[in-house]
Amino acid sequence: MKIIYAIEGLSLWVGRAFGWCILILTLSVSYEVFVRYVLNSPTVWAFDMMIQMYGALFLMCGAYALAQDTHVRADVVYRLLPIKVQASLDFVLYFLFFFPGVIALAWYGYEIASDSWRYKEVSFNSPASIQIYFFKSLIPLSGALLVLQGCAELARCVMAMRTGAWPERLADVKETEDLLASIDLDAIQSATPSNK
Repeated sequence: MKIIYAIEGLSLWVGRAFGWCILILTLSVSYEVFVRYVLNSPTVWAFDMMIQMYGALFLMCGAYALAQDTHVRADVVYRLLPIKVQASLDFVLYFLFFFPGVIALAWYGYEIASDSWRYKEVSFNSPASIQIYFFKSLIPLSGALLVLQGCAELARCVMAMRTGAWPERLADVKETEDLLASIDLDAIQSATPSNK
């Protein structure tokens, strides 16, 4: 479990760090809207920066989402299966679909990033000519993080197949839906005064 938690800890740390892109993205959009529509003086850099912030957030938070088991899945039938069957199914599907995809992301992302660095690629979408080779370096990095987190998920599957229970994950933020589902309704009703 120490290795699994170490990998999950890395995924959580990277996800939280790149989560700040949301704040930067929000501030830059707000700034651009203000200067464009109030001051009638739009920027030449805001559009490219917004694309890069969103792209960085999307790429680098994939391993975080996998570590927190928050990826979207159609689990209407899956959740009704016994845990050992779920783990076996996940184990097979990681090898059939997940690893080929993320290894291709890392492999071809490295080629794309190295080409971009070689000719110092800049954005052709704006007159600011913002460098994008830094951004393209995140593509193979995100693929490598996903491969690493995928290995931790395989280890979780093996443990669940043996024990019949999913190992605990490192705790982080929770969905409002999950928090509401875990509230003890009896405790709330006894704490609130009744209307008579």
